[in-house]
Amino acid sequence: MSSTNNEVKTAIVDGMITPLEGEKNLLELIRKANVELPTFCYHSDISVYGACRMCMVEVEGRGIVPACSTPIAPNMVVKTNTKQIRSMRKMILELMLASHDQSCTTCPKSDECKLQKLSRKMGITKVRFKQMVSKCPIDDSSPSIIRDSSKCVLCGDCVRVCKEIQSVGALDIANRGAYAKVTPFYGQALGKVECVNCGQCIKICPVGALMPKYNINEAWDAIHDPTKTVIVQLAPAVRVALGEYFGQKPGSLSTGKITAALRMIGVDKVYDTCFSADLTILEEANEFLNRFTKKEKLPQFTSCCPAWVKFAEQNYPELLNNLSSCKSPQQMFSSLAKEKLTKDLNIARENLVIISIMPCTAKKYEASRPEFSVNGNRDTDIVLTTKELALMMKERGIEFDNIEPASFDMPFGFKTGAGVIFGASGGVGEAVLRFASATLTPDAPITDFKQVRGPDGIKTAEVSLGDTKVSVAVVSGLSNARKLIDRIKSGEATYDIIEVMACCGGCVNGGGQPVPTHEPNAVAERAKGLYADDKTMLFRNSGANPYLQKLYAEEITHEKAHELFHTKYQTKPKIAHEDIVLLSGHSTVKKYSIKICFGACCLPKGAQELYVGLVKYIKEQGLVDDTIFTASFGGASCQNGPVLEINGKQMNAATLAKARKAIDKLVKKSG
Repeated sequence: MSSTNNEVKTAIVDGMITPLEGEKNLLELIRKANVELPTFCYHSDISVYGACRMCMVEVEGRGIVPACSTPIAPNMVVKTNTKQIRSMRKMILELMLASHDQSCTTCPKSDECKLQKLSRKMGITKVRFKQMVSKCPIDDSSPSIIRDSSKCVLCGDCVRVCKEIQSVGALDIANRGAYAKVTPFYGQALGKVECVNCGQCIKICPVGALMPKYNINEAWDAIHDPTKTVIVQLAPAVRVALGEYFGQKPGSLSTGKITAALRMIGVDKVYDTCFSADLTILEEANEFLNRFTKKEKLPQFTSCCPAWVKFAEQNYPELLNNLSSCKSPQQMFSSLAKEKLTKDLNIARENLVIISIMPCTAKKYEASRPEFSVNGNRDTDIVLTTKELALMMKERGIEFDNIEPASFDMPFGFKTGAGVIFGASGGVGEAVLRFASATLTPDAPITDFKQVRGPDGIKTAEVSLGDTKVSVAVVSGLSNARKLIDRIKSGEATYDIIEVMACCGGCVNGGGQPVPTHEPNAVAERAKGLYADDKTMLFRNSGANPYLQKLYAEEITHEKAHELFHTKYQTKPKIAHEDIVLLSGHSTVKKYSIKICFGACCLPKGAQELYVGLVKYIKEQGLVDDTIFTASFGGASCQNGPVLEINGKQMNAATLAKARKAIDKLVKKSG
């Protein structure tokens, strides 16, 4: 025990003397003592919630306390497994099971479900309490995520990761007590609210309440259809993660085995999304150099991450001109393949099926965007996550450890190291810098820009490219993106180019990747695997890809490149449903219809204050009975806000004075 300031402070955990070394709470100290306390709602990266009460321990002199929210004090004596605590944990689990949909054999989370694992671990063979499950309709409105409320255990993890890590807030807990539930805004379907489809809620959900929307059956149907030619593109982050489903360490490179497995599954060609990552760099870096030279539309934000793009469309429409106009590597590949391979193979566009293997659930959403289709035929037909591919391989009976590696098909299988590192946070930024460096200083050797690598959520650097200095920022996690944008808008910081990835650490931590349970450094190891692969490449600058050079020299004109590889992003409302009625009078026929926008641009410009002032004025003038006042949540004109609509006539940059004048005019006209 400690008696002087020079001695190490300690506590006793289950009879073991354990040094105090800055742990945030008692739970972390106990785990350091190699006691694995069960929890549903504790994650070190988000706030302490203390909802599940599974981590209750007995502290001498204090009684039973939750370890996750209890501060550490020197000389604590802690017991983690008394008879009373063990009985409490079993009862908590039984109560959860009693209010949980127990269709475990058909639940997609079955092999990873924390409730199942803890029930087995605690030796629960029967539930003493009456089954009280309220069967809820499954919400499959999202193109990326399935939500089954019947399986929710109210741990609140999804709510906190969405608010704290992503600053989106698409989910929240409504009601209290027995009526509490996790729900999107106003009880709407997940696909109709501000969800950006990143899938981080899926990764953190301990049960099957949130799952990726599987497209496995569609993939099998295409493969088994003799009229279809099926090709696959494989994203870089998948190759350093899929092996985890077969017992390999995170970061283990399994590109060749995945390629061979896909051929066994029955696809016709296997290509590499890293090829189109190189293509993206050629387009995006040239776009950046053009902007940088002209000093316009800076900073340039990357547009590879569809979750970030949707976040920007919903929250920062004033910055959309700063986004690169480039499509993502997934969409560039599919656009090019549908253009070129249909001609090379002499087949109809609808008979070429492109399956994309991605680490990311938001890629499912991206593929469904209407601008990424031609006459209703999607560029990317099917998107499968890393997990879905693993499930298909297991269903096919593939012994992953014993399979002989195979190589990609050409020409879309060749890539440079710059394309490989796209899967890690900082990879896109570094690839752009390599290309820019080679363009501005062609005689210099390829440089590794390690300043933009690493796990930090915000990384900044000033990079010298010959005589030119470029200010770079790399962001992962949308709450970090919001912080950086706030700094830029306040004038606190300026940058030339900014890489944004929605998932912390980049695509290696995507919503469709394996969830590491015993590998705390899994994400970092996956990134390390990509950088190691980069080192082995013949070329490490995208501009050196010989197949791309040939493509541009012989087939892709400037006009064709713009058509195939570029797009335009537009303001999107956060809530995609009917307007919400804020005030409605008793008259059957309303003389005055007022609609106010509460979108991302209108609110900061005074929409809330305008609404309060208008309601007060309507009441003062005795117009309540004849008025219906509704709210929308963003639109194409949101950046001109506050936007107000009075009897169908839109008013941009509305003020209370202008609105009152318009209402007075209508009142006078109606007599």
